[in-house]
Amino acid sequence: MRVPSTKVQNNFGKYLKYVEVNEEIIVTKKGKDVARILPCENSSSAGIMEEAAEYKTKSGWVTYEEFLELVEASDQRFELIDGVVYNMASPSFMHQHIIHEVHGAFYIWFKGKKCVPLTAPFDVTFLKAEDNICVVQPDIIVMCDKESVDKEGRYKGIPTMVIEVLSPSTRSKDMLKKLDLYKQCGVSEYWIIDPLNEHILVYSLGNNDIINSKAYRMGADLYVISDCFNGLQVSLKDMFEG
Repeated sequence: MRVPSTKVQNNFGKYLKYVEVNEEIIVTKKGKDVARILPCENSSSAGIMEEAAEYKTKSGWVTYEEFLELVEASDQRFELIDGVVYNMASPSFMHQHIIHEVHGAFYIWFKGKKCVPLTAPFDVTFLKAEDNICVVQPDIIVMCDKESVDKEGRYKGIPTMVIEVLSPSTRSKDMLKKLDLYKQCGVSEYWIIDPLNEHILVYSLGNNDIINSKAYRMGADLYVISDCFNGLQVSLKDMFEG
């Protein structure tokens, strides 16, 4: 990200937040690059580089406006949950294979219907509170409110279904922070797919609570079945035997 020196001087704390999520700040003066602000090379930052893991800043709450400035100026992918920025990892082959299989089944099932399945990278903006706007990129969503896409192409609605595929760097975020986010913001169904243990958790959500939960496991079940969409199912063998 290139930033004029006057902006850095007047908003150093804001740009420090960006550095803490591994975004290089190039300071310019009269159109020329004059300095760089880089994250310190320690054990913590090394872990970020290896996995592009979730990472929160130490410089305070990141606003929605600051987040938009960061993502529009960066080639990296980020999420914003409860004022914390998370740097997103590059997915593994198995991660992408599972998304491919699930989305393929969804694409056929939803063809000609009102709802549309979409895959990341695609921002979903949640208004968790007046002063807490969150932006995430779920692996798959089912969107039934296309009218909630604004003129800039940003989706500010509530997906009916959300699916996340776990990876080592996102396990805690997907199972805790995102479950809480989706529960509070009105998502009806949330699938958590675990490639390592070859099982899937399906949460039915409503009234800011977990109404029901089911577990499907490779070797014990043939299909994972949606609670929200009657007849929608995906083969576990197709998902996990990549």
